[in-house]
Order: sequence, then structure tokens, then C-alpha cells
Amino acid sequence: MLDDTLLADPAALATADGAGVLRAVATAGAQVRSAAQSAADAGLADLAGHRPRALVVLRRPGASGAAGELLGALLGAQSPVPFVLTDVVPSWVGPLDVVLAQSADPTDTELAESVARAVSRGAEVVLSAPAEGPVASAGAGRARFVEPRIPVPPGLDLPRALAVGLSVASALQLWPGGLDAHLDSLADALDAEAERNQPGHEPFMNPAKSLALRIAEHTPLLWGTDPAATAVAGHGATALATHAGVVAYSADIAQAATATGLRRAVDLAEQGTDVFRDPFDDPGPDAPPVRLVLLATGEDDPGQVAVRRTGRGWPADLHHPVDEIARGTRDAGLLRAAVLASRLDAAAVYLGLATRTIEPA
Repeated sequence: MLDDTLLADPAALATADGAGVLRAVATAGAQVRSAAQSAADAGLADLAGHRPRALVVLRRPGASGAAGELLGALLGAQSPVPFVLTDVVPSWVGPLDVVLAQSADPTDTELAESVARAVSRGAEVVLSAPAEGPVASAGAGRARFVEPRIPVPPGLDLPRALAVGLSVASALQLWPGGLDAHLDSLADALDAEAERNQPGHEPFMNPAKSLALRIAEHTPLLWGTDPAATAVAGHGATALATHAGVVAYSADIAQAATATGLRRAVDLAEQGTDVFRDPFDDPGPDAPPVRLVLLATGEDDPGQVAVRRTGRGWPADLHHPVDEIARGTRDAGLLRAAVLASRLDAAAVYLGLATRTIEPA
């Protein structure tokens, strides 16, 4: 059961969050800065001028998969080289390719085998993983090792993984216009989002608390209106499952609109509950009602994008952080995507605390 009073009581939140999960969410900006420094220490700048045949990103359980999806969405069709997101190193990888491997699991045997295969074939390998274990050993002395320096609970290291991926793309000059010092802007945007979502703010002033209350006791539908927002939606669904035990459905809005059952559920949710319905005579479905959350990172109005792509408007909670990241801001899509991902992380943690899914340490 949801204890919504908990979200309005900072002292009670601090007691419930004995494991410090909310504090870990607030390290997003620090994770980006730490990853940027680790990338510099690993010599990623030496990749400058190297135009690979392909950038191969290994998708592993945890944040590396979400970071890979988001990096691919941000690079999009404008990448001058193929961007390959895969679970294991392809058979064709060789000296002309760059492989990015990230994991929070030092014992990921499949990843260790992929790293060993990539370095044995002469590929340039960038590895970010714990310093001890089979994964690190597979790349020892032969891969550029980007050390994770800020420990966080499982599922909260997307900012670090994204920053490492962006550092690789920037060094290879695959990022449009170059990232250079703009990771600082990313860290600043995440710090600002952490301030908005801090426990001391009332729910009506805290976008993460507000979102947690809106999706509580509902089935969240996280739909993206653009590729980056869709990648964030997938991460949000994982965050809700990890921290709050909530099953959510994430998809691109055009794909989601083809699911006729969901379309009907959204329409029924908009109509609300019939006050004359007798729950004993007509119990109805056991599943909680859906709550559509529309995510957007682009410059265009999301409502117009939704109509253009699906032929209709949608009754939804809209999260399009143009107030936080103004239109025309450099790397606006990246910054908005990171802000939304951090907001979803915080909302999932707040919901987990309010439903006692997250246990005190």
C-alpha cells in the first residue's frame, strides 16, 4: 500500500531510506564528472583522429544496455560510422573497430569472453568495469580501462555509463560538433535536477515525487515521442521494476499506438470510474488502471508530434523539460534525456520507499 504521507515528510523519508538510495540518485552529476576524469586518465583523447570501421557497444545487464540504447538514439543516422549495439562481440571485429564494454558485474563471464576476443583480434577496446574479477582481467594491459569511482546501488549508474560512452564518441569525433567540455553542462543539468528532486521539497515542487504519486497504483505506460525519449522510457521501466516492483510498458509512441488493447485502456482511463458501478456485481479487471506518461526530448511540441505520428492526441502526463533545458540550447536533446532518466530514477525510488518495496539497510 502506498504511504503518500511519507513523501511529504523529509525526516520519515530519511528513516525509511536507511540504505541511502536517494543520496545515490543525487550523485548523477558527480558520476558524470568522475567518468569524464577517468576517461581522461585512461587516455581516451589518444583516440582522436582514429576513424573506426564501426563503434561496437556491448549491451550487458544493468545500465550499460540503457546507455547504449540512448547513445545510439542520440547519435542516430548522423553518425559517420556504423553504430553496433550487441550482446557479444561480432565475429567480424578486428583492428579497424572500436569496442566499448561496460558492466557493474565483475564476474560477467560472457562479457569477459567478448573482451578477450576483441583484444585478441586487435580491436581498440574501452572497458569500464570493477577493477577486480574476470572482466577486468580479460582486458588487463590491453584495453583502455575507465575506472568506476563512485559506488552506487544497482541500476543507478546510468549517468556514469552514458558519460563514458559520450567520451568515446567525442574522442572519435562521432558526436556532432564535438562534446569537449560539454560533459560539464550535462553534470550541471543533473545537479539541478537533483536539487529539484531533493527530499525536502513538497511533492508539488518536486517533479520526481509528483510523478511517483501520479503513477502509484496504476500501470505506467512510458511512451517516447522521439528515439532518445524512447530509450529513456525503457530505462524508466527498468527503474520502476528495480526500485518499486512496478511493471511498466515502454515503447515508441507510434509502435505503442498499434496495440489496440492499450489504446482502449488509455481511453477508459481518461473517462474515469463510473460512480454508479457496483464492484460486487461488476468487479471488472484486476489490473490497476493505466497511466500514460509521454516523454519527449526534441524541440517540437510533443502533442503535435504525437498527432503527426499516430493520427490522434493522447491524454497523458507530459514530461518535456523545456523549462529546465530551453529550446536552442546546445546538446538540448542529450541534456533533456539525462534529466528525464534521472527524474524517473528518483520517482522509482520515491515510489519504492512509499510502498516499502525498498527495505531500510
